[in-house]
Amino acid sequence: MRSEAVMRAPNLRVVRAGELTPAAARARAERSARRTMVALIASVGLLTGIGLVMVLSASSVSAFAQYGSSFVFFKRQLLYAGLGLVAAVITMRVPYLRWQRWWAPMFVATMVLLILVLHPATGTEAGGAARWMQLGLFSLQPSEVAKLALVAATAGILSKNIRYVDDPIVWGTPLVAVVGSASILIILQPDFGTLMVIAATVLTMLFVAGVRLRVLVATAVVGASAGFFLMLQHGYSRARLLAFLHPWADAHNGGWQITQGLIALGSGHLFGVGLGASRQKWMYVPNAHTDFIFSILGEELGLLGEITVLLLFGLLLFAGVRIALRAPDTFGRLLAGGITAWIGVQALVNLGAVTGLLPITGVPLPFMSFGGSSLVVTLAAMGILVNIARAGAPGARSAPRARSSRPART
Repeated sequence: MRSEAVMRAPNLRVVRAGELTPAAARARAERSARRTMVALIASVGLLTGIGLVMVLSASSVSAFAQYGSSFVFFKRQLLYAGLGLVAAVITMRVPYLRWQRWWAPMFVATMVLLILVLHPATGTEAGGAARWMQLGLFSLQPSEVAKLALVAATAGILSKNIRYVDDPIVWGTPLVAVVGSASILIILQPDFGTLMVIAATVLTMLFVAGVRLRVLVATAVVGASAGFFLMLQHGYSRARLLAFLHPWADAHNGGWQITQGLIALGSGHLFGVGLGASRQKWMYVPNAHTDFIFSILGEELGLLGEITVLLLFGLLLFAGVRIALRAPDTFGRLLAGGITAWIGVQALVNLGAVTGLLPITGVPLPFMSFGGSSLVVTLAAMGILVNIARAGAPGARSAPRARSSRPART
């Protein structure tokens, strides 16, 4: 009887045991895509929420000493989180392919900001570096905007020249011009931490694009050598590097921040001393609510709190990688991969400095360290990731044809 039914309906396909029907496979893929977006949004939301709590705790003493109120930095960070949420909602609704056309004007605007921040009339110098612009009650750090602009620019250049990925001259010439010009301005600030994040992110995007390994290795070696040489030319950066190599040899001077941060981490043990009960935030750990907020978190919430934050970052990166793999086109894959690499590298550089595994570079911990420019820009980048995830989800309307489908040599 079964063979007769099959003969009468030749268009029906026999489903073997354990094999999913097309409808069931599609439903499973849709559930997986939804779980990926939920994982991304949940991890970002939790990291931002934990960051707000830790900014309040870590900054309470210094804020009271400077302004007479323990809530000054927390209120500002809360405002920045609100602005970042608005930015994320906007970028979430903007089709990601628009950034393939918008990266050029965005890059030009970023270059203007990077130039203005170096001028004494428009830039503000702090800690030996000119990285901020004061805009009324707010301060803008153009190098944070540059991270997103360069990720979009790199994705646009590589996707447009993806057919010539084996010819470094074709895609390398515009890429070096764009990334190199921005890097020079960032070096002049100087901001070697941001430069390190940008360089590692661009290298990751080259790997995602399929650039040959020997080209990647050569680029990494030349870039690392040049960066190390430049760091030795600046007294402040050189002092940080020497302090990293032997922090306990000069624990009361150059190694003070590293040693005090490690004391904070070690004091937390498994469960921590309790939220708000940190002793190291009483002017012992410099930049406790910015670069070294993770050390205060470790002291107050212990090893369990640290592991929780690390797992949330791991969940975010896992979701970002899956979104990149499911992107509808080359530009979406490179843009999602670049954003994910940027967040991962920046978190790694910050945590490496706090734990004494890397030199201190002044790079904030994404979503958690105090800082408006960093929080707003990273949340906006998360909105772009969500948009790419929606476009790559099964059942989504076909994305507009990417410009990368046409060969180009510019």
